[in-house]
Amino acid sequence: MSTPNAVPVSLAEIARIAGVGRAAVSNWRRRHDSFPTRIGGTDVSPQFSLSEVEQWLRDNGKLKDIGGREFLWPRFEALGSRDESGLAVAESARRMRTPRARVSHAELSDKAIELVGDAARLGRSEGPRETFEFLMQRWLETHVRQLSTTPAPLAALMTRIALAVRLGADQSGLTVFDPACGTGHLPAAAVQEYNGPGLVALGCERDPALAALASARLGFITENRDVRTEIATADALREDPFAGVRADIALCNPPFNERDWGYEELATDQRWTHGLPPRTEPELAWVQHLLSHLKPGGAAVVVLPPAVASRKAGRRIRGSLLRTGVLRAVVALPPGSAQPHSVSLQLWILRAAPDSPASAPPSQDALLVDATRFARPGAREPGPDWDALGSFVLSAVQALDSPDDVLPESAVRVPLLDLLDDEVDVTPGRYTASNAEPSSLELAASWGELGDSLVELAGHVQHLSKLGFEAEAPQTTATVGDLVKAGAVTLRAGQQPSETTASPRRSTVPLLTVADLLMDGTPSGLAGADAAHAIAEEGDVVVAGVVRAYKAWVHEGPPMALGPQLYALRVDQEKLDANFLAGCLRAPANGRQAGTHASSSSRVDIRRLQVLQLPLEEQAVYAETFRRLTGFEALLTRADTLGTGLVRDLSDRLAAGGLTA
Repeated sequence: MSTPNAVPVSLAEIARIAGVGRAAVSNWRRRHDSFPTRIGGTDVSPQFSLSEVEQWLRDNGKLKDIGGREFLWPRFEALGSRDESGLAVAESARRMRTPRARVSHAELSDKAIELVGDAARLGRSEGPRETFEFLMQRWLETHVRQLSTTPAPLAALMTRIALAVRLGADQSGLTVFDPACGTGHLPAAAVQEYNGPGLVALGCERDPALAALASARLGFITENRDVRTEIATADALREDPFAGVRADIALCNPPFNERDWGYEELATDQRWTHGLPPRTEPELAWVQHLLSHLKPGGAAVVVLPPAVASRKAGRRIRGSLLRTGVLRAVVALPPGSAQPHSVSLQLWILRAAPDSPASAPPSQDALLVDATRFARPGAREPGPDWDALGSFVLSAVQALDSPDDVLPESAVRVPLLDLLDDEVDVTPGRYTASNAEPSSLELAASWGELGDSLVELAGHVQHLSKLGFEAEAPQTTATVGDLVKAGAVTLRAGQQPSETTASPRRSTVPLLTVADLLMDGTPSGLAGADAAHAIAEEGDVVVAGVVRAYKAWVHEGPPMALGPQLYALRVDQEKLDANFLAGCLRAPANGRQAGTHASSSSRVDIRRLQVLQLPLEEQAVYAETFRRLTGFEALLTRADTLGTGLVRDLSDRLAAGGLTA
């Protein structure tokens, strides 16, 4: 029997420890009577004792030659609290580097302090930095719904931009500042990108666990280097711990859409030299906070949501930033560059006025760069082609102060007179779209892609046309409601988020609504990533429960919140294949049968939808055919889009003349 203090682990965690897939662990559990009994969780998501699992794996020769880190992490997760586990990981790192150091976080429990000691000893034997990076990465993955981090390639690109744009480089050193540093991705990138002497990295973070992890991360990165680091735990806007400090470069990925940023108490703050940010424009407060910490000629690069470039409430401040020459460039990033992955975020590049006007001529324009074409929509992992994106953006930015240099395609210099209109909209796509005529190479690539799509379509046609069906084969079905009662499916309904849920760095999952499905299927909003929302994880089946937009699919990619009339179904993999379930639910006749038919906006009763009852082995055959049918549909859509685009582009080229063949 397991003890009450046993450390629980899930099937997924056991699979990770053993280095196998979750299906293999489920198979062990089914075939071996000696497999440990469940100590918690549910039938769908059971939990087992870590010590019993470890012993069983060793006794049955299922344990590969792995270090102790895999067995260490479940103990951190068992602490329960996000904050305590984060502080414990940070404290472990400190003890790995300084074994005799006293515990610096008095709020840690006795259980956590004992774990810190064990982790420190393991880290010193298996590699302190490697052990810390492993534990922190697992912590970030566990709490991905609550945290927003800056991907390492983006952090490196932001650092390179800032170093390229700043004026009057001081040969004696460099000061880097990040007032909302999270777990330290941006300061860490600055430390890694800058190889000169006298580096000072300053950061501020209001969340104690994140601040502790950032400090621990920088401690490892700066070992044996002439670098001074300081991470303060404070709300940088309300209680600036670095007031009066001036930096050469500032980097920031601030919280988005945060209404409670201190509007009332900071109304007369001296930092608002370009105007008091409206309550609904906290991002412009962060922009001015960064500017207040720059040395003359210093540069800042900040990640912002695209709406900041065009919202009416912020146009007065945007106008001031342009007129004074502070806002030098805006770069539209591809979707997937950072959380939220469905949104095309922007980099604002700012520079403080130099001491001497001769250092840089007065600004007469702003550089607007549209880099959204570097997205990789077909890639399984979110993120653009970072190498190509970085080269493109840096080539554009390096021409910032050289008006005679030729800019790359999709980058334009826009005169301030054109920007300072009634809207003061600095969205790059608004000004680069007119220069987006496809080149001969791009047209050739489109023709090639269309040809490849048609070849794939022919293959699907050949396969699908040969499918045979028995005319009167009786088949039994079960409703989704029956599957929920049997524990084969967990059903969760989406809902409309409140205003307070789509806030700061702790809530950055994209929100999908029925309206989005009726457009292009791309989530258009944000929602709080908490238990109050139906969050679709990778592998969940998502169903739109309204007749006019009825569809079902297996979700791929990062977590996504669901709005009203959308549902997430999570299957028990020992009973149901997710692709088989989605295929059955997707059948138009199924939606019609379960719909109310009162109007085009009628709802579909999800629990009444029918699913074939088949053994798991037979489901796999159906699932593969459903996948092929879905691929056939996607190829048809893609071929239609490519063909329509080619007709449009060729028509424009023909109408302009110059036909050679």
